[in-house]
Amino acid sequence: MNDAPLHIVLGFADWLSLFGHYMLLSLLSIGGAISTSSEMHRYLVEEHHWLTQSQFNDAIAIAQAAPGPNVLFVALMGWNVGLNAGSYLAAMAGVAVTMLGIMIPSTTLTYLAARWGHRNRELLGVRAFKQGMAPIVVGLMVSVGLILGSANHTWATDWPLWLISVVAGLLIWRTRIHLLWLLAAGALLGWFLPT
Repeated sequence: MNDAPLHIVLGFADWLSLFGHYMLLSLLSIGGAISTSSEMHRYLVEEHHWLTQSQFNDAIAIAQAAPGPNVLFVALMGWNVGLNAGSYLAAMAGVAVTMLGIMIPSTTLTYLAARWGHRNRELLGVRAFKQGMAPIVVGLMVSVGLILGSANHTWATDWPLWLISVVAGLLIWRTRIHLLWLLAAGALLGWFLPT
């Protein structure tokens, strides 16, 4: 995998396309913006080559580790696209384009739908919609995990990592073990087991 710095040229049509794509992703972000990161990866890394795999993964890792809303990874991706285009001004434009694109449609729709749903919360259709959204969110989050997990790992050589992930998922789902205990166990395994 080549993660050398990129030098890209973005015209007005490219910025407009990036904004429009993030507006569409905003309407798909049922489980939050992170649930659409597999599509962001396809668009930014695979299709347009505006980000490297490393920049993509780092943006998500930094935003998840930082305090505050997890949507910050979108700003970091926009920042990196702008930096790859060659300037801090473009980086600030990247932040604005991606953040406005991801926030405006979903925020507006959420506000209007929440008001309507609250007024009609007793309707069977509203209750069914809320219950039906859970499997969609889980599926989107699984796709994100697969994209991030398979970036630098292969199934054949890193099967213990995948096995630990599956076991942890099953324990979270089927037991009452607190998540922090599983995180501590994962940290100990990472510390003591060779990579």
